[in-house]
Amino acid sequence: MDDRRYLVIIPALNEEATIEEVIREIKIHLPAADILVINDGSTDRTAAIALRQGVIVIDLPFNLGYGAALQTGFRFADKEGYESVITIDADGQHVPSSIESLLTTMEREAAHVVIGSRFIGGQYRTGIARKIGIWLFSRIARLYTGINITDPTSGFQLLKREVFSYLAEGDNYPLDYPDVNIIMILHKKKFKVVEAPVVMVNNPQKKSMHSGLNPIFYITKMVLAIIMVMMRREEK
Repeated sequence: MDDRRYLVIIPALNEEATIEEVIREIKIHLPAADILVINDGSTDRTAAIALRQGVIVIDLPFNLGYGAALQTGFRFADKEGYESVITIDADGQHVPSSIESLLTTMEREAAHVVIGSRFIGGQYRTGIARKIGIWLFSRIARLYTGINITDPTSGFQLLKREVFSYLAEGDNYPLDYPDVNIIMILHKKKFKVVEAPVVMVNNPQKKSMHSGLNPIFYITKMVLAIIMVMMRREEK
């Protein structure tokens, strides 16, 4: 498999403690792929450390959010003509050795999108609030798509060109929480979405965006996003 066709996109906000190791691990497991770090308004040394590792870095002028950072990466990949992109977090939660699982699953299933699931055959543990949210959105995804998605909040993904080219356009990608709503949109666009088992680890020093009252806000906003997807008319 020619991994020079691949771009690995890493959205990063103040990840100076982990970004170097993440990049090193990606180079081990997909050595010829290009790596793009989207520095989403970091105030620490994230960008400098990434540049020292010899990867591409795009600096956003201020913190625009996870979705905006990813869409910036999709637009870059589309413009530069990459065939596939892999999205991976900068905090070390996503284990780069699992990239192989994404690649082999896409080839075997002839899929457009492969979502890395921490729950397939794994022992990953998460908080009760997030567990409820994942359970709820898994059921919604299955009702809407007929697909059993065990980890709809996973940002560890492999996408083909036709998918990330679509998501790079205008408001096709949300700027904050791109989760089950994106799965529904891609299903609506007739893209094949599947899951693959991956390894993820908890970072005890990292404050989750789903901590505190955030899960309540997240669930409320995601329900509204789901309603918008269901009401959205597709252009002929």
